[in-house]
Amino acid sequence: MARTRGKDSLGPTKQQRGRRRRVVHVFTEGKVTEPDYIRIVRDQGVYVDLSVTVDVHIANSSAPGSQRKPVKLVEAAVRLMREQAREAKRSGLKKEFWPQVWCLFDRDEHESIDTALKQAREGDVRVAFSHPCFEVWRLLHHKPVTNTFGGVCDDAAARLPFAKSAANLKSVLPEQIERGSFVEAKKRALKMNAAHGDHVPMVHRDPYTDVFAFVEDGLGIASY
Repeated sequence: MARTRGKDSLGPTKQQRGRRRRVVHVFTEGKVTEPDYIRIVRDQGVYVDLSVTVDVHIANSSAPGSQRKPVKLVEAAVRLMREQAREAKRSGLKKEFWPQVWCLFDRDEHESIDTALKQAREGDVRVAFSHPCFEVWRLLHHKPVTNTFGGVCDDAAARLPFAKSAANLKSVLPEQIERGSFVEAKKRALKMNAAHGDHVPMVHRDPYTDVFAFVEDGLGIASY
């Protein structure tokens, strides 16, 4: 993947300009779904700290599908994190305002997920992971999830209330995310994740998602 500075910028809103700034670079597995979701929740979100502007960049917006596998995403993210850390140190930036680099990817049927997660941890790259796919997180905005999907993403997507339209599944539309739904979706996700027990590795938990951590820690949003 060619090195990128994140040309697809989801920059600060009008209300956020002129405040302290933190940059977040995001590598997404999907070309449409995750970037759409990020735009919507940033527009609707209530921020944890209004004194801090969170400037979000989709770092791989123009990357082809072959470069969107988890290991490829993490490799590119680790390189970018190294660059950002060097620049932050040179500029004397307080660590709390250092750039963050995130990857959003799914278990799906990908190989080498364990390798990707290990490389991310070692490279100071944060990961928001879903099993079998991001649609689990979307579904939790509407209802609890209590049973396995057998690793099949289509089964998760089929349970979405707007699943009759293929276009509605690929793109995230504002009306698909009810205002005030984040807190309940996070609560459902925590309960769903905990049902597996601590002895079950994250990559084997079906269903699982921790996208809420990206919303809170990456985007700096408390609710939407």
